[in-house]
Amino acid sequence: MEQTHIGANGAAASAGAQRRVLVVEDDRTIVDAIAARLRAEGFQVRTAGDGPAAVDTAEAWQPDLLVLDVMLPGFDGLEVCRRVQAQRPVPVLMLTARDDETDMLVGLGVGADDYMTKPFSMRELAARVHVLLRRVERAALAAHTPRSGILRLGELEIDHAQRRVRVRGADVHLTPTEFDLLVCLANTPRAVLSREQLLAEVWDWADASGTRTVDSHIKALRRKIGAERIRTVHGVGYALETPAA
Repeated sequence: MEQTHIGANGAAASAGAQRRVLVVEDDRTIVDAIAARLRAEGFQVRTAGDGPAAVDTAEAWQPDLLVLDVMLPGFDGLEVCRRVQAQRPVPVLMLTARDDETDMLVGLGVGADDYMTKPFSMRELAARVHVLLRRVERAALAAHTPRSGILRLGELEIDHAQRRVRVRGADVHLTPTEFDLLVCLANTPRAVLSREQLLAEVWDWADASGTRTVDSHIKALRRKIGAERIRTVHGVGYALETPAA
């Protein structure tokens, strides 16, 4: 008989449909706590305590998502992220012990989709895991139910069907999170969206503590599509600039 697990969020998940999460962390107390919370949410969980073990486990087990610490023995989480993403695209939630924006931007640059700074609440971590997996599902659905046409805003092109972005005709590689963030801004060009609005629409997360995540993703996105294309409205949020008519 197929088992049914009831997660802490009240949602039932059948064992046959459980998503796989690989937790990579060398602190035994932290990894055990994360694994216990995610299992309570209905996920299958495996753990790894160093860089080489993480890459090997990811290749053999094919997880649906990685929760990945930056500081690891063997080689660090950034190198793990590079190697795993080279095998196959997989959403990555990075954990960092330092509240250092440079580290965060580097992590986003090597393919991480989101990050959290220690210490963090297990409730928020579980919520972000659910959000990342929903984003992957939405991307897969969009690929099979494409919207017609390509959105062109000057030299910026957004292809919803293929989830591709081009600037001056050249492809720009965006993570799934960056793509969704760009689309959210592009849906109302020149309109200012608050950090809280972006957090709610892109991350499905309504807690103001996550607004720095928005800022870091905006910076990463600017590096890829051009800083001049996203305007900061200080104390409010961001707007996507478009050529004057």
